[in-house]
Amino acid sequence: VQLVESGGGSVEAGESLRLSCKASGETYSYPCMGWFRQVLGKQREGVAAIDAGNRITYFNDSVKDRFTISQDIAMHTIDLQMDSLKPEDTGMYFCAAGRMYACRRDKLSDYAYWGQGTQVTVS
Repeated sequence: VQLVESGGGSVEAGESLRLSCKASGETYSYPCMGWFRQVLGKQREGVAAIDAGNRITYFNDSVKDRFTISQDIAMHTIDLQMDSLKPEDTGMYFCAAGRMYACRRDKLSDYAYWGQGTQVTVS
């Protein structure tokens, strides 16, 4: 499975960004897709995940009312709409693919494939 993120950039606080992740390869074997982020000097953390049945889990309470994860199964893409961005949202954002159970647990090791990441900077 190959994952390529896009859509990062630099914005001011209160603005929005939409991240997209395009998956290719044996995506049917990894029906859970998640977004993670890593702030400089901190561990990578889960943001949200969505499975093939469109069940969504938000792992981070600080984004639950501002970020929306969605997917286009036919196009093998997942998006992360980020509204009301804050400086603390700054970091590298990654998408990842895992087995179905990965969507129920906020555990990085559950995800077998990772993209290279896209930088989000909020000032």
